[in-house]
Amino acid sequence: MRLVAEHDVVEVIVGLPRTLRNRHGAAAETAVGYADRLRERLGAVSVRLADERLSTVSATKMLSDRGVKGRKQRAVVDQAAAVEILQGWLDARASRRRTSEPGTEGS
Repeated sequence: MRLVAEHDVVEVIVGLPRTLRNRHGAAAETAVGYADRLRERLGAVSVRLADERLSTVSATKMLSDRGVKGRKQRAVVDQAAAVEILQGWLDARASRRRTSEPGTEGS
């Protein structure tokens, strides 16, 4: 709560670990429960779930491409995956907004 207030957060994104077959397993149920608890605690702050499939794979590749390997990579791969999840969510949101604007395709 303190960080949300301190940084004037208006929305929280929680990674949803679906399977490659787009199914919900135990990890996805845990994430949904976590998001629900956050919604209760944060009140007016929106909490959304974002598909996180392959985010760790993508983050690992990006770190490897930048020369980060071994223990150093393991120490930051979750942070890099979180960045991948958020960037994917932001990109999808921007795409939805572009296609819903008057005068664009899909309107």
